[in-house]
Amino acid sequence: MSLAENIEFLSRLPKPSDWPIYGRGLHSEPSSPLVETRGFGTNPGNLRMFAFAPVRLQQPRALVVVLHGCGQTAAGYDLGAGWSTLAKHYGFALLLPQQQSVNNANGCFNWFNGDDIARGRGEACSIRQMIARMVRDYNVDPRRVFITGLSAGGAMTSVMLATYPEAFAAGAIIAGLPFGVAANLREALGVMRGSGSRPATELGDLVRGASRHRGHFPRVSVWHGSADRTVHPNNAGEIVKQWLDVHHLPEAPMSGTVVDGHPRQVWWNADGDTMIESYTISDMAHGTPLGRADDDKRYGRKGAFLLEAGISSSYHIAKFFGLTHWIRDVRPAIPQTPSTRLIPQVSLMAPAAPAPRPKAERAQATAAEPVPPGQAGPERMTVRAASELVTAQPAAVTRHEVGEPRPKAAAKKERRVLGEVGSTIVRALVSAGLMEKR
Repeated sequence: MSLAENIEFLSRLPKPSDWPIYGRGLHSEPSSPLVETRGFGTNPGNLRMFAFAPVRLQQPRALVVVLHGCGQTAAGYDLGAGWSTLAKHYGFALLLPQQQSVNNANGCFNWFNGDDIARGRGEACSIRQMIARMVRDYNVDPRRVFITGLSAGGAMTSVMLATYPEAFAAGAIIAGLPFGVAANLREALGVMRGSGSRPATELGDLVRGASRHRGHFPRVSVWHGSADRTVHPNNAGEIVKQWLDVHHLPEAPMSGTVVDGHPRQVWWNADGDTMIESYTISDMAHGTPLGRADDDKRYGRKGAFLLEAGISSSYHIAKFFGLTHWIRDVRPAIPQTPSTRLIPQVSLMAPAAPAPRPKAERAQATAAEPVPPGQAGPERMTVRAASELVTAQPAAVTRHEVGEPRPKAAAKKERRVLGEVGSTIVRALVSAGLMEKR
């Protein structure tokens, strides 16, 4: 690329002063749940470490590493992409490294700098040290560590997946670039323009040569807008090509679907596990796609490089990571009244359905318990019916085997306890107006 072409391309890039991006500094995000951690290692890349972990974590515990784009901060990108909201809802820990202007004036991770993308060196090593700290502090399962990022953060995600493949189960690259395709800023600008295409084997060798790892490599999700003029969409194809070669998968997609109006291609291994997926976000420029998720929630807020596209990339990435199956154990809210305080807590497990009664018996029962005229909503249970329900419950099986005669004293004590519990329940329900007294 000539100097004139470089200048023309740079003139089209957004200037740092023009970036109305969330979180130019943590002080501008007083509501951010992120907390800075210091002392995580030698930190050769001179990065800052921010983290978030909800009170309740799914088991085994998982960690998602999130890398911001140029001009953004950890808190700003978290707010825009909605990762801490997702983490709280689905119970996983977050690590958000943050670049410093002393390292890069535009706040970009140096994904093209040889001193920062080699294993055991620079920014890549700093991020790896942060992960080790999170795994130790939050008892994270080392097999459930994931990484994602936007733009320069997406390119740095490629770096981490290549240089530390044993550390990640999967990664997601948004508007990023392949690993090892640039060794300086001039080459980086050329790749961003989409110039050139490399053979799949050459791209795969770049990953294989980044470490001595010869085991399983991470699964990869690729996201890119079809109208991206900052990082050419051709880079998405090069990323896919690189990781298909690493996983020894064919170039032709094995499945093609449309998700929330956008094409998705999928490749799986011999076991049927999805190893590579690629989303092309129709007519979207450079940024992270936002939209309503499958759980009917919205994660993140629209802003610069955080674009409404009708699809929630953060949610789908978390789903690709296998983090959205966890459901919080939340008890339903019950209004506290003098009556409800008398009701003992019971299991939420539904009782087994009773066997159907003969027709004649059902008719007799209906005649014996007429419904008061004008009563709306569900029928109120009578005291007699409640008492029968309580006393009909089978006694708890203790150390005696099923069918073994129980001592008379023990049986008498159980009947007395059941009677007391039944009386308490009945009095509470009558007081609350949920039962008729007869």
